[in-house]
Amino acid sequence: MTRITLSPQRLRWAEVAFWLALASCFFLLPDKLTLMSQILIFGLFAVSLDMALGYAGILTVGHAAFFGAGAYAAGLLAKHGWGEPFTGLLVALVVCAALGYLLSYLVVRGADLTRLMITIGVCVLLAELANRLSGITGGTDGLQGMVMWPVLGLFEFDLYGKTAFLYAFGVVLVMFLGVRLILRSPFGLALRGIHDSRKRMLAIGSPVASRLRMAYALSASVAGVAGALLAQTTQFVGIESIGFNRSAEVLIILVLGGTGRLYGGMIGALVYMLVHDAFADLNPEYWMFWLGIFLIAAVMVGRGGIMGALSRLAKRSAP
Repeated sequence: MTRITLSPQRLRWAEVAFWLALASCFFLLPDKLTLMSQILIFGLFAVSLDMALGYAGILTVGHAAFFGAGAYAAGLLAKHGWGEPFTGLLVALVVCAALGYLLSYLVVRGADLTRLMITIGVCVLLAELANRLSGITGGTDGLQGMVMWPVLGLFEFDLYGKTAFLYAFGVVLVMFLGVRLILRSPFGLALRGIHDSRKRMLAIGSPVASRLRMAYALSASVAGVAGALLAQTTQFVGIESIGFNRSAEVLIILVLGGTGRLYGGMIGALVYMLVHDAFADLNPEYWMFWLGIFLIAAVMVGRGGIMGALSRLAKRSAP
């Protein structure tokens, strides 16, 4: 069988085709724009987790802490009178970057199991804090009463999700390109080196701890922007956005798409949420059973996730 060979030029065209296909949903799937907006947002969330887990090798199962913090930051800003969308994104980015950098001193110092427990503990604590401060966050009822201003002062958020989709698409594309620029920079290459062999990077004098802290803070900031996007496009923040279940869900998305691969989070979110939606419509009572069967089959068949399977398919044949 002849294997597919992808040159760098073909890969670039594949990237362009991927984003054009997503953009075309505005015209091709006008009744599914809300779902497509959430796919974009959760794809960005998964990319943020990949920065920490797939590239830096920081084992974390509590990334929803930053997703929820970003959502509440943007939501509270809008609720209390400032609904300008881009300002909300900036506030969420700064808040989550600061929170991630502070927590990185705990996360980076420990071993894998220690990091696992710390990230889970932080996520659970923040979720409980959001529940206790119901006067501010809305508790289990969620944060309501958000009023978003028109994007750029021109485009109001409509009931059909058209503005929300275009807004989410633009922000996710810009953030994704920013993440790609970071991961392809010398800093990103250093993260790959740390992930492959921390001892070797220490031996050549690389500041491993400081780079891991920076990577964790950058990852947290991207997750915060994703959370803020969800809050702004739905004009609601539920307490589940900061819970452990959300962390587990995005980890499933990333594993499905493939860790350590730039498009793994985006592809994983696209497949996971489309399958999720299809099974929920097909069998509203037992859809989680079928979703579980699908995830087990996908992991068993596709080692390295969907991107891993595509990579093996497109690998150049040995001469």
